[in-house]
Amino acid sequence: MRRGIDLLPETLPLEADEFTPQRDETGGRGYPFVVIVYNDDWHTFPAVENQLIKATGCTREKAEALAIEIDGRGRAVVFGGEQEECERVANVLREIKLQVETDRS
Repeated sequence: MRRGIDLLPETLPLEADEFTPQRDETGGRGYPFVVIVYNDDWHTFPAVENQLIKATGCTREKAEALAIEIDGRGRAVVFGGEQEECERVANVLREIKLQVETDRS
């Protein structure tokens, strides 16, 4: 990911089990499906963060931490939930041509 003109605060990346899906019918920390975003060399941090907020409704702080994780690890789980909701989130992320996939968790 390219660095935008905004400076990112020093934050630790969030773990996948820290997400709170709207409906978790599995009864535990696991989710039926997850959304994964992959790193690239053309999206800026602010662009990815803004799209994560739009797609998932997460806070700016969580979006920043996810962007750092995507950049550092090459990918990150950004959302967990039911298949329909994950597909909706993935489609919003794809609006700016992010490389995204949904998968069973």
